[in-house]
Amino acid sequence: MDETERQRLLAQYSEIATLAGGLAHEIRNPLSTMSLNLELLVEDVQDSRNPRDRRMLKKLQKVQQEAVRLNELLNDFLQFARVGDQELVPTDLNALVRDFVDFYRPTAQEYGNEISLHLESNLPLVKLDESLIRQVLMNLAQNARQAMPDGGHLELQTSVRDGRIQLEFIDTGEGMTDATRSKIFQVFYSTKSDGSGLGLPTVRKIVEAHGGSISCESEPGRGTRFLISLPPA
Repeated sequence: MDETERQRLLAQYSEIATLAGGLAHEIRNPLSTMSLNLELLVEDVQDSRNPRDRRMLKKLQKVQQEAVRLNELLNDFLQFARVGDQELVPTDLNALVRDFVDFYRPTAQEYGNEISLHLESNLPLVKLDESLIRQVLMNLAQNARQAMPDGGHLELQTSVRDGRIQLEFIDTGEGMTDATRSKIFQVFYSTKSDGSGLGLPTVRKIVEAHGGSISCESEPGRGTRFLISLPPA
């Protein structure tokens, strides 16, 4: 992606972020009011032994769960829309990856997943927005964890190839069919019933906003490999 195309994308993302911010404000206010009133209603009936009140409590708790899910979806949408708001600074990608893995390793181990690092020494600096790249790392790590429900291994690699900085996520999870793999970067596409379908599209938007690209290789039963390619600073 050349600089002209990157700037065009950033301008487009900025316009979407402005529209999304206004929409989110209009949704979040009534949603907060609904959630607060649901909480008060639950408090009114949660200690009752009346069969009618017990049935009402279950229904109220179900609506509460849906309100929480709507709020999570709204947050995911805002993350997707605000990718263009970035501050690029020459950064040591290896150090950023190490810090993230130190933070995420306890969560991975809780789910029976091991993480290993293979980082190329003397890696050139990359112009990054650290908070956005941490979001990329988190989304890909969570994606790998969900693909390894019975435990597995996640490997993060960095390297230099054809003058570009490469970051790879390789997991030993369930893998994907070609049909699924071809859709994973589509907005709102998800193979999980409770997924927003915005995680991987957000990852792609962030990578492209950094002048990079992302690709995926996968095979059912043989895991998945995401490859991110970024320009040096």
